[in-house]
Amino acid sequence: MFNGLGMGLGNLSRLSNAKTRSISPENFTGEKGKGAMATEGTGAEPSRDLGKGWKISPSVEIKGNTTHTVAEIDGPGAIQHIWLTTHPNHWRTSVIRMYWDHEEEPSVEVPLGDFFCNGWGERSDVNSIPVAVNPAGGFNCYWEMPFRKHAKITVENIDDESMILYYQVDYALTEVPEDAAYFHAQWNRSNPLQYKDVHTIVDGIKGHGHFVGTYIAWQVNSNNWWGEGEVKFYMDGDDEYPTICGTGTEDYFGGAWNWEQPKGEYRTYSTPYLGMHQVIKPDGLYRAQQRFGMYRWHVMDPIRFEKDLKVTIQALGWRSKFRYLPLQDDIASTAFWYQAEPHNTFKELPSRDDLEVI
Repeated sequence: MFNGLGMGLGNLSRLSNAKTRSISPENFTGEKGKGAMATEGTGAEPSRDLGKGWKISPSVEIKGNTTHTVAEIDGPGAIQHIWLTTHPNHWRTSVIRMYWDHEEEPSVEVPLGDFFCNGWGERSDVNSIPVAVNPAGGFNCYWEMPFRKHAKITVENIDDESMILYYQVDYALTEVPEDAAYFHAQWNRSNPLQYKDVHTIVDGIKGHGHFVGTYIAWQVNSNNWWGEGEVKFYMDGDDEYPTICGTGTEDYFGGAWNWEQPKGEYRTYSTPYLGMHQVIKPDGLYRAQQRFGMYRWHVMDPIRFEKDLKVTIQALGWRSKFRYLPLQDDIASTAFWYQAEPHNTFKELPSRDDLEVI
């Protein structure tokens, strides 16, 4: 019998014994027949004339410096869709984490906005297949996330002020194939990147898996074109030189020729698997640097590794006499991959001040 995973138009007609469930502030456990029963919540006051069964608990308040458990699910099964929203002020001061099968260390640890390709704290729509961001700040994720025993998702508010979080986690309870790997995501920032250094998108991946995506929030700290740098994949024992080497920054994200169209203008785009969807321009006063948001999903072309993986990107502009200029930009990246557990412990996220968009 079809297990209800790996969904697409090609198998949408197939019957399955998978059980569909959903967790939200209106049903914290996802238990069958237990939705819309809240008597207290952030909507209790406006629904005071309507009573139980109406919009009583659409969201939660997460107080400063506390963690809210968004979902805990006993498996086997797979998360198939996540929707959430909160104010942009909290996109870099909240951290989403995911734990599979009762592991102590998270497999996903990323600032909330960056996980949904909105690292700059300014709303930008994304029209891709794994991640969709819709007006006005509706975050959607369709990465399939299988688990065998247990799944746990948390959001930590690392700010001193409270935040309001709306969310829904849709999942299937079903058998998981033996060869299904676990979803991972990790964030890294160079601010600023040191001269003649490279930005590390991810390092220290150990195990068997495949790399499936990159999101970068990039601030340019100089004039002129900044995206000559190559993306490199070091896999399975590569040392000084990588197995895979790209040809330039905009090339990796599916564009060409500086994204310049028409002359003198960056042209944004957002497609199913790649995009440069955000350009934030200086305003002539306090907003001094250009900022960009870019994603590349390796859905149709995953980067497969057997033992280890490291991914880097150069930051290169131009200087006089047709010479490359190593740049010292602010680069924050999120890496997405699947692998067999166990995984290496992630390095500790930086402090709130070091996460901050300035």
